[in-house]
Amino acid sequence: MTAPHPLPDKWTKFLSEIYMQAQPPILGTVNIKEIEDKAREVLKDHLCAFLAYRHHEWVLTPVVLDAAAYMYTFGSAGTCSTDAANKKAFENWKIVPQMLVGATNRKLETTIFGVKYPVPIFVSPVGVQGILHPDGELASAAAAGAVGVPYIMSTASSRSIEDVATANGPNGHRWYQLYWPRTTEITLSLLNRAKANGFTALVITLDTMALGWRPHDIETGYLPFACGVGIQVGTSDPVFMKRFDLAPRQGEITTFPLDPPKIREAAANGDEHFAREVMLGKEWLGEVNSGVFRTWDDLKFIRRNWDGPIVLKGIQRASDAEKAIVHGIDGIVVSNHGGRQVDGAIGSLDALDKIMQSQAVLAAQKSGKLTVLFDSGIRTGSDIIKALAMGAQGVLLARPFLYGLAIAGQQGVEQILRQTICDLHVTMGLTGYGDINEIIGKRDEILMKLQYNV
Repeated sequence: MTAPHPLPDKWTKFLSEIYMQAQPPILGTVNIKEIEDKAREVLKDHLCAFLAYRHHEWVLTPVVLDAAAYMYTFGSAGTCSTDAANKKAFENWKIVPQMLVGATNRKLETTIFGVKYPVPIFVSPVGVQGILHPDGELASAAAAGAVGVPYIMSTASSRSIEDVATANGPNGHRWYQLYWPRTTEITLSLLNRAKANGFTALVITLDTMALGWRPHDIETGYLPFACGVGIQVGTSDPVFMKRFDLAPRQGEITTFPLDPPKIREAAANGDEHFAREVMLGKEWLGEVNSGVFRTWDDLKFIRRNWDGPIVLKGIQRASDAEKAIVHGIDGIVVSNHGGRQVDGAIGSLDALDKIMQSQAVLAAQKSGKLTVLFDSGIRTGSDIIKALAMGAQGVLLARPFLYGLAIAGQQGVEQILRQTICDLHVTMGLTGYGDINEIIGKRDEILMKLQYNV
């Protein structure tokens, strides 16, 4: 019996081209650990004391590295135990493949909030990308648009809402992530700007009403916002800038690499430009990291002023997922902020496991009232399969795309997205499934909890 050839597929083309051309991709490898190490290497800038996590403790090691920027982006809260828990949770769940199921031609398309997306992967909202690459968020937004992956923009971006939307392209799918400002007028201004620039869903981050306890940042005193980087959503906002009799800025390009000591010294010595940037950074932090903790009742204000889907990011308890349903929220992101906020917390995949045992959540998801997304710990295609099998309808990819950005800008981000999608496509077939939607919620069929050490 002769079988027909598999249909051409754009996602596995990434892999076939590497084999046929015998050339590595732009990042030189697809090994995510090696890519992370390369990202660390390219951030070399000046001699400094590198705060490294070794043997379960922080040690000060002199190396040639812009360690502060690296650790700010890739570090975690406290002892980094929550970040470790995220990884361990994925290690503890194993895939059980099935055979002879005819998964020759596979589909990754999925529908979320009535929109068909080519893959169930979102570029996660990550701020201050300008400390990693001169192009910052413009590179990652453009990469997402080129690959066809939906992009979630952070309120802490180092580029404006308008500039990121332009970079993402007229056909790009984009959502806006809100660090909820303290004042009503700023909140309304951001919502209006996001809607006007084609951001179709609103993601409200709940777990960062205040910055987490991050020893690596505290010991180096590293906070980009205080130096005017990561506040560009604010400096481009007409309502915010009017407070200081300043015109909103568009097309603002932040300095790379960031040199906080130089900026602080210049500001202290009376340099008007740097003094103004430091002042604006302090004022913007007072808006978006004000220490004001919102309540469920406060969500009514957002609902009245945003007519698209509302997604709550940072859900870790089943009871909170159930409250989201009661309050008419459209979706949740099960996330612990990549372990950057609360030390000693459970792995996010374990949280998803618990949440998806709630009958109220399962019923709301089945009826279309609640969309469940996942964040914190995704590195590979098999990680995505595990999260979907656990019940997520899509995943957010964060740290890996930042590695690509640091190394090669837009091209680096594109590689990370393409290799992750290709890995998912191949692994899905080898697991025994031809449609990504067949995997969602099939935990008992696809996964087994590890009962032994490896």
